[in-house]
Amino acid sequence: MNPDLTPAALRRQVSGSSFYAGMRVLPRAEREAMYAIYAFCRAVDDIADDHGGDRAARARDLAVWRRGIDALYDSGAIGDGGDPGPAGFLAPHVHRFGLARADLQAVIDGMAMDVERDIRWPPAAELDLYCDRVASAVGRLSVRVFGMERDVGELLACHLGRALQLTNILRDIDEDAAIGRVYLPREAIEAAAIPITTPAAVVGDARIDTVARQVAAQADRHFAQAHAILAARPRGRLLAPRLMEAVYAKVLGRMKAIGWAPPRGRVRVSKPALLWTVLRLSLSRP
Repeated sequence: MNPDLTPAALRRQVSGSSFYAGMRVLPRAEREAMYAIYAFCRAVDDIADDHGGDRAARARDLAVWRRGIDALYDSGAIGDGGDPGPAGFLAPHVHRFGLARADLQAVIDGMAMDVERDIRWPPAAELDLYCDRVASAVGRLSVRVFGMERDVGELLACHLGRALQLTNILRDIDEDAAIGRVYLPREAIEAAAIPITTPAAVVGDARIDTVARQVAAQADRHFAQAHAILAARPRGRLLAPRLMEAVYAKVLGRMKAIGWAPPRGRVRVSKPALLWTVLRLSLSRP
């Protein structure tokens, strides 16, 4: 509930990740804002994934963050709406980059979906809503920091956020099932004739590969849309989103080549490959 939000702690949390590599190339103010957004997301995600706490307690912890976010915006001026509590560290970035209250609250809404119940084989529409809240909303916050024009930035956030989240879902099938969650869409599972019983049984069925490939195709379509937006070179600091798109698309490609039939191994990005991608994108035209 009280994460370490010092710059050194944040660097330790993200060091070596594609997120860290992408954000390191930003100017200091933008970099610190992105670390703050990451810290916020990490804090509320930790609440959602805290299986040691009961659901009511976790919901109360999320409510503290909700009230803190509201306090940043209420009374018509940043910082005049009461005590923001744990969300106070976001105040300078909300003010400088015009971060939207609705997007910060949407992230909490997404985490609340995991707190209310363990998400298992959600309908496709519910899965899309979840992706919008936990990923595309983060993208909408990020593109403000990147200085993108609102319409094109929100379109990029829509597609890239969903592409990244669906890739994460496909990468984490076994880890999610181990804690009672299956984020793959019910319609695809039923179409593959997989009996909906327990998370372990569903993801352990060889036919889950068919389901996963449908989700991968959806992620590919979002990656293609995001790539087209970035290729048009809109205004803004685009190296970070270009890096995320390149790295995660490669992860998805490797998973498609291997397949999702059990037993599965977790696909990872090597540090040399990550550094090479950063260098290649840094040397290419913005």
